[in-house]
Amino acid sequence: MSLLVVGLSHRSAPVSVLERASLAAETQAKLLQDTLAAEPAVEAAVLATCNRIELYADVDKFHAGVAELSTLLAQHSGVGLDELTPYLYVHYEDRAVHHLFSVACGLDSMVVGEGQILGQIKDALALGQELHTAGRLLNDLFQQALRVGKRAHSETGIDRAGQSLVTFGLEQLAAGADVADWAAGKRALVIGAGSMSSLAAATLARTGVAEIVVANRTRARADRLVEILAQPGGTGVAARAVEMAAVCDELTRADVVVSCTGATGLVLTAEAVAAALGLDVDDAAETPAAAPAVPAPSDVDRHAAWVENGSAGAVRQAVRRATVPAQGTGPVRLALLDLAMPRDIDGGAARLDGVRLVDIESLAEASADAPMAADVDQVRTIVSDEVAAFGAAQRAAHITPTVVALRTMAAGVVAGEIARLDGRLPDLDEKQRAEISQTVRRVVDKLLHAPTVRVKQLASEPGGAGYADALRELFDLDPQTVAAVSRADLNDPNRGRS
Repeated sequence: MSLLVVGLSHRSAPVSVLERASLAAETQAKLLQDTLAAEPAVEAAVLATCNRIELYADVDKFHAGVAELSTLLAQHSGVGLDELTPYLYVHYEDRAVHHLFSVACGLDSMVVGEGQILGQIKDALALGQELHTAGRLLNDLFQQALRVGKRAHSETGIDRAGQSLVTFGLEQLAAGADVADWAAGKRALVIGAGSMSSLAAATLARTGVAEIVVANRTRARADRLVEILAQPGGTGVAARAVEMAAVCDELTRADVVVSCTGATGLVLTAEAVAAALGLDVDDAAETPAAAPAVPAPSDVDRHAAWVENGSAGAVRQAVRRATVPAQGTGPVRLALLDLAMPRDIDGGAARLDGVRLVDIESLAEASADAPMAADVDQVRTIVSDEVAAFGAAQRAAHITPTVVALRTMAAGVVAGEIARLDGRLPDLDEKQRAEISQTVRRVVDKLLHAPTVRVKQLASEPGGAGYADALRELFDLDPQTVAAVSRADLNDPNRGRS
């Protein structure tokens, strides 16, 4: 196993860089295809969410793999390699496994314990399977990550360590008030009809808003979401769908707006928000006095390689706080929750009087100092145990083709000897011949049983990869035969599917 992951996330890069580096669905597919076309990767999968972009690959050379994957990420994200490099992190082999398992459990999420990441990991695996870029290693890895994530949520209280991004965002909008009390009777506008927007609509309905209006570029998807909200046994909230062109009109009647679309530009400008409230953009609150000078984000992260993690993190947080726009003054007339990446809502809207804006960046700030629950430590133990088990299974699987090739060779020797016996003792009847053949096979199986079982056990231990080489050398196995067994296992259509 030579698993490599190169990526960036909300922990390593400012939101402005994550926004620009976001990958559309078609770009993800092209990235995977180009990764396989380039050496040294033989498998690839991409995990792209609003908070992270990670490229996983099975490589045969570490340094060449890092250089190639970094270059490919830069090319397909549109962010120059020199600018992107300071924000990239690299994990290799067991550390890469540990990273993905931690991500699957929600330990690396902006809101610790959120479960939406499991669906995103499942989508990443499905794309790799559809494009045939995920082979044996990545199929096994992502399938196991899904199981580890589900185990963490079922066996621990990690869900209590944090809420979904939507719930957490609404809590920030409520500014300390009970969310249900804050939301009661409000009119909500949801922009977008994808998975996050659907979650937002359902969450708003549960909090007790009076009405939900859904706007989406494709009207049919907005109608479908409204139908789900209004169906018998559902939330019972009043809901209706509108065209995207009606957003500005709906904005004049809304109390809270949640936006999460796949748009590459702004969906709501500061001017549109101001117009809906009968304000001028000049009514924006004055920006507070400039914070003490700190390096630009790019400079901070360039120095992060040699500054202690704690110091670099503190400086990075200072940069983010210095660049968050001032919030408007006066009673909140319009609450805006922007969950999109790139962002949907102009940050300048936050400075308008009567407007409160919460976006991905401010959510990162709010959750950065959240206390770690005891459940998190329990999940970390699960992750460590599962990483060890995965590594043992992969090392054992590495020797399996050699063991299969050895038994195939032994079966061939038995068949050859039985054929020679037929020539020497032509008068043997079928019953006698079958009995002799069975006896010889039993002798060979018994001789091979203990060594092959033991070698699998030894191979599962750290440093056990050399046992496969020893078997091939001792029994003079044809490398092409072993490779053929590996290819047959890799091409099994039922492997890695659930």
